[in-house]
Amino acid sequence: MTSPYPFTAIVGMDDLRLALLLNAVSPAVGGVLVRGEKGTAKSTAVRALSALLPEVEVVSWCRFSCDPAAPDPACPDGPHPVGDGTTRPARLVELPVGASEDRLVGALDIERALAEGVKAFEPGLLAHAHRGVLYVDEVNLLSDFLVDSLLDAAAMGTAYVEREGVSVRYASRFLLVGTMNPEEGELRPQLLDRFGLTVEVAASRETDERVEVVRRRLAHDDDPAGFAARWADEEEALRQRIAAARALLPSVRLGDAALRQIAATCAAFEVDGMRADIVMARTATALAAWAGRTDVLAEDVRQAALLALPHRRRRSPFDAPGLDQQKLDETLERERGEGGGGDDDPEPTPPDDDGDGGGDGDRDGGQDADGPSPGQEHSDADTDGTGGGGERTPAPAGKPFTARALTVPGVGEGAAGRRSRARTAQGRTTGDRRPQDALGKLHVAATLRAAAPHQRARGRSGPGLVIRRDDLREAVREGRESNLVLFVVDASGSMAARQRMSAVKGAVLSLLLDAYQRRDKVGLVTFRRSAADLVLPPTSSVDAAAARLELLPTGGRTPLAEGLLRAREVLRVERLRDPARRPLLVAVTDGRATGGPEPVERARRAARLLAAEGTASVVVDCESGPVRLGLAGALARELGGPAVTLDELRADTVAALVNNVRRAA
Repeated sequence: MTSPYPFTAIVGMDDLRLALLLNAVSPAVGGVLVRGEKGTAKSTAVRALSALLPEVEVVSWCRFSCDPAAPDPACPDGPHPVGDGTTRPARLVELPVGASEDRLVGALDIERALAEGVKAFEPGLLAHAHRGVLYVDEVNLLSDFLVDSLLDAAAMGTAYVEREGVSVRYASRFLLVGTMNPEEGELRPQLLDRFGLTVEVAASRETDERVEVVRRRLAHDDDPAGFAARWADEEEALRQRIAAARALLPSVRLGDAALRQIAATCAAFEVDGMRADIVMARTATALAAWAGRTDVLAEDVRQAALLALPHRRRRSPFDAPGLDQQKLDETLERERGEGGGGDDDPEPTPPDDDGDGGGDGDRDGGQDADGPSPGQEHSDADTDGTGGGGERTPAPAGKPFTARALTVPGVGEGAAGRRSRARTAQGRTTGDRRPQDALGKLHVAATLRAAAPHQRARGRSGPGLVIRRDDLREAVREGRESNLVLFVVDASGSMAARQRMSAVKGAVLSLLLDAYQRRDKVGLVTFRRSAADLVLPPTSSVDAAAARLELLPTGGRTPLAEGLLRAREVLRVERLRDPARRPLLVAVTDGRATGGPEPVERARRAARLLAAEGTASVVVDCESGPVRLGLAGALARELGGPAVTLDELRADTVAALVNNVRRAA
């Protein structure tokens, strides 16, 4: 077996190492979420942590890792005699993104339960992770049904399996560690809040540090065992320090002054609920123990805030992560002046050794307002079609609103989400079928109906049924899927008036927020002058889409046909990559077509091509003013979908609106 990369050999990543070590000292901190770009040693650091954790005492033959000193009285493998134990290393259990619910919580042997009447249960990953670490790489890509089970176990420390009247319960308390790339989409707020701490990681921009990273990685790959041996002393010293900090932790005093600073900080950053206060208190206590102190100081409170609050203060997926450190320092200083914080230093200092957490700097990244508004709306005729005229300063996006739901018609089989109807592993039962591979959710009534006619041939004359594999039927369930929402946005001169483009951007931003909540992938095509551009390839990151939208330039003629044809090509490629994910094309335009040869007829032909390929579409009509040409409605008819105005797009508008996207008959 290849030796894991040593934790102490990781270069830089101070915040990440500190957050992991604090959880090793105090598992009550609640785990850590590691956010960052690909290739930044997120997974390496998490896997290296498991080698540093103290060993655990378990009942030797218990599959659920019960503590021999206090075994779980409800353990499925119980009852356990007190004291029948052994020692083993703490487990690091990895949860694959594509795991089934049975793999996560455990599964019953349905055949034995029906045919023999025995309750045979196979533990899942939540049982294996009990008293250890549950590691989820790409946690933001987890299916909703896995997230729900994970949330229940993380909240209650217990996992439940309910199947056709058979109930199993077992303890599942674990350190939850997740990694994610924000470009691939955000987490549900409920799951985000379950992580005690969060850190942002990025590759170093320092040449010397990057050189050292490569040098150590190559040395480890060439001789893993030899590399690990060279770091053995540092690993053992760190292991002993963790043990010492754990032993000191019960003696650490969290005074009223520190508690007031914690409460004031959480209130200042308007975090929801009280979990942030509790996590900050536990983190500050662990920081003091890690530093070898028995008193929590103001520097501990500050560092705890930097680790525990960034993911809790966010109100929108478009907000930048991180804390305003000036506001944090002012809050702590104000509270210290009123009640004292246990630290006389005017400036807080970071803790020493393995990752002091430093400060990420203010990541709010506010943008200045745009320049003065143009005097009035320009028509396409005002521009030369080549880009020489009509160029506008990007207009700011209007305030987003709650958008009405738009869905793809029919029933799909795509990834779990919250937009369109789909056959899924979870949801309401709509029918039954023979199992195609492993048996899913058993449909009891259908199974009994299939077995009943064969009982005499099987020699059954008394009560009860003889059930065979051919009789088993699984439930067909219907839930919701996520879709690919491809925005095709008109950025021509006719859209360039500041007020109109601000409203258009606000509408698209609202639809992006809706797509984020429904777990869709999004893409952005824009067209102006004489061409169309794929501004954002399909992605799960609505943050990236919002950023590209904010900087969208406008001006020039309206090559509507190019925009539609570019969208068609994007959808063709995406169908090859993921045939199960159904697309929804959202064209945001006033319907004008003035760019290129035969612009109107070419736009009609492009729209008919999309409709013939079964692409569900909706047109957001951006035409304004007292005189309306109705061109967007005509485009919608060619696409085979509805046209809605910006006002009708609002969920709180009483205007008549077809909620579902319809194909023309």
